[in-house]
Amino acid sequence: MNKVFNTAPAALDGLLRDGMTIAAGGFGLCGIPENLIVALRDSGVKVLTIVGNNAGVDDFGLGLLLKTRQVKRMFASYVGENREFERQVLAGELDLQLVPQGTLAERLRAGGAGIPGFYTRTAFGTKLAEGKETKIFDGRDYVLEPAIRADVALVKAWKGDSSGNLIYRKTARNFNPLIAACAQTCVAEVEELVEVGALDPDQIHTPGIYVDRIIQGPRYEKRVEFRTTRGAARSKKETPIRELMARRAAQELRDGDYVNLGIGIPTLVANFIPQGMNVTLQSENGLLGLGPFPTEEQVDADLINAGKQTITTLPGSAFFSSADSFAMIRGGHIDLSILGALEVAENGDIANWMVPGRMIKGPGGAMDLVAGVKRVVVVMEHTAKDGSPKILPQCALPITGKGVVNLIITDLCVFEVKPGGGLVLIELHPGTTMDDVRDKTGAPFAVAFAPPQSK
Repeated sequence: MNKVFNTAPAALDGLLRDGMTIAAGGFGLCGIPENLIVALRDSGVKVLTIVGNNAGVDDFGLGLLLKTRQVKRMFASYVGENREFERQVLAGELDLQLVPQGTLAERLRAGGAGIPGFYTRTAFGTKLAEGKETKIFDGRDYVLEPAIRADVALVKAWKGDSSGNLIYRKTARNFNPLIAACAQTCVAEVEELVEVGALDPDQIHTPGIYVDRIIQGPRYEKRVEFRTTRGAARSKKETPIRELMARRAAQELRDGDYVNLGIGIPTLVANFIPQGMNVTLQSENGLLGLGPFPTEEQVDADLINAGKQTITTLPGSAFFSSADSFAMIRGGHIDLSILGALEVAENGDIANWMVPGRMIKGPGGAMDLVAGVKRVVVVMEHTAKDGSPKILPQCALPITGKGVVNLIITDLCVFEVKPGGGLVLIELHPGTTMDDVRDKTGAPFAVAFAPPQSK
């Protein structure tokens, strides 16, 4: 059977119909099937159900299909920086089925493996688990999640051969192997298409049995959704108080730790890893061993010399799929997660993924992280923009996890969450008074030190 097609429209010919379910690979803007998405848009097919980690940005990736109103329903973990995506959801124009990132990866993997469903601790007790069957294993609560199958899968790989064998490059692997296997028909696009026998069999990530049609893409933009460097972080995002909070969070690192850093202030922690400390960073998109962020000049040099963005990694780094990434997280192999929050309750509940009717970003990997890692540290501003407290007796916003936070670092102080609930103030930042903390904290707390005398 000839699997090779000359163009993306030709590869999709005869497969598309209104109302079908299409799964698309990629994480952010990395590893997305750019040419196949454009061909899908140009086909005019509509009332689509799309399954993917996120929807790109307004004018690129799956965002193109939202712009033309071809999507009726979407399964995703993260809205990301797509303003049109968020607008359509809040306006009720798009049916968004939010799925925790690791659960989405496993539902896709299960769909391709013939497994109808599985139990996971992720999202138990949250809005995303409402109405789902739960069960207790070894004294812990789990949620039953169904597998996902699609009519057509669209994936992007670095290299492929005419039999459909695929090799992905670094973190561009992400959701692609899972999505390639979950559909009735898989169409792949590659940067380089070679003859059978040209690829090392030991390096194949997706065997050709999963791939029905394949094209060599004529061009790739490879946009960078958000570039983080030491120079960019300090010049645009890093204020003295944010640096203080990131430095304090870095004190929670221990030699030999495997650590996951969330977006925002937690990302800056990578710049303050103590000299000589052996810490391995893990990223949900499929990377273990990420080194300290490069300078902006180093990244610019990479772009000039290689024609693409490179990732700074340490010797011994590893790349893997999103399913493997979240197996590490759910399996308890990550020692510490440092992440942001919208609210934290005195019992350790955390809310960080939506404000009903106003803002929705999606859980991303946060629900998996707080359910699976050994220790959770929250880094956030002490109050919201309107001055209201973010540390409360109970979270008013939809929660991300129940009783999972161990430490809270704010711009005023540091709280420890006692096992079983209850806050203990263990540090004040320079220039902060006890009155400041009492006035701006919405929950009661004990104090672990003798308060400084007022002048």
